[in-house]
Amino acid sequence: MSKGTSSYRIKDENELYFLTFSTVEWIDVFTSKKYRDVVVDSLAYCQKEKGLQLYSWCIMSNHVHLVARAKEGYKLSGILRDMKKHTSKQIIKTIQEEPESRRNWLLLVMKSSAMKNSKIQSYQLWRNDNHPIVLYSSKIIDQKVNYIHNNPVESGIVDNAEDYLYSSARDYTEGTGLLKLAIF
Repeated sequence: MSKGTSSYRIKDENELYFLTFSTVEWIDVFTSKKYRDVVVDSLAYCQKEKGLQLYSWCIMSNHVHLVARAKEGYKLSGILRDMKKHTSKQIIKTIQEEPESRRNWLLLVMKSSAMKNSKIQSYQLWRNDNHPIVLYSSKIIDQKVNYIHNNPVESGIVDNAEDYLYSSARDYTEGTGLLKLAIF
């Protein structure tokens, strides 16, 4: 296997990684602003309190892409674990308590996924993996950042990457996005 792709585990907690984490069964949870905002708020908290350095990001309907690393003294795997746990709880609570036309279906899918996972007690929102890939060169970093920013364009959500609010593309085109980015 090539460098950066073997076994998809975070081996060095302070390396720069391209990460993708997806919802169970690829359910389109993030078509709703209220659920996307939970993820944005959690990422901002992790930046401020848990040592997350975020270089690029995008929230799609059923997955999230990041280019990130942990500050010295922090563990990226721990940051991601805590972020996913928090967002799961918050999103499931919101699905249960606020108006949601797909409530029964979403909860059924998440309950079914939890039953297949001995670590989860009631509902599972996120798949267990983060699909981490070490970014070891400027060329690969640029490729992944461009991929992240063009994801909404390729999906037909927007015509221009910087028009998508739930991405760092604006920060790369003289605008200001929702999250503060670290500098390469």
